[in-house]
Amino acid sequence: MQLSIFRSREGRRPLVAGLLAMLGLMAVGAQAQATEVTGSATLTSDYVWRGTTQTQGDPAVQASFKVAGDSGFYGSVWGSNVEFAPETHASSEFDFTVGWAGEIAPDWALDVNVLRYQYPSTTVDLNWTELNGTLTYADNYWLSMGWSPEALGSEESGVYTQLGARFPINDAFRIEAAAGYYYLDDIYDESYAHGQISAVWAVKAPLELRLTAHATDSNAEDIFGDDFAGDRIEAAVQASF
Repeated sequence: MQLSIFRSREGRRPLVAGLLAMLGLMAVGAQAQATEVTGSATLTSDYVWRGTTQTQGDPAVQASFKVAGDSGFYGSVWGSNVEFAPETHASSEFDFTVGWAGEIAPDWALDVNVLRYQYPSTTVDLNWTELNGTLTYADNYWLSMGWSPEALGSEESGVYTQLGARFPINDAFRIEAAAGYYYLDDIYDESYAHGQISAVWAVKAPLELRLTAHATDSNAEDIFGDDFAGDRIEAAVQASF
């Protein structure tokens, strides 16, 4: 995530810290059962997050690892290079997630988690925590919501929502589309919307190619600037295991 303002935060909210610790303990307990380890490595022409670039349009190398138990509890870590405003000295991002995912009814699945954004190389405190939930229908339609009391590393709350769908063409090709809205009035006195559409080609396991067009509204450009928001194309290749 890219900031245009930075605020120091001496204390952390006990609600978020408590939930993170609780889910972490449950995820660790789940690993005593049978576990599955998965991961991925990605090379992308631009790291775009919620419609805005996190690398100022430059390429990014990303990797992830996830450990999940039979109970549905899981823990994961994801990393990427980033390039924010020069004064932050930000060069890397690590996202740590603990949560639960599983089927709640025929064709319906739920994923709830706590996600911690960490930027170890920065000279200012950009780290923050977010609570997330995603409801999926028939593996192809989803509604996601995220809430944080310290959104984008600030001292204020923010709410993000996304509605998306994937449309399989055949076993190798699919189209994905999503629209999101980020409520940031408490931080910037305005919020923004974005949309994206992707063409995905599962070349041959484990390789997948993705081409995505992103667009934001003018509010995003007001908040983050033209270098970070607006229209852009992202191309990526991913290998999963």
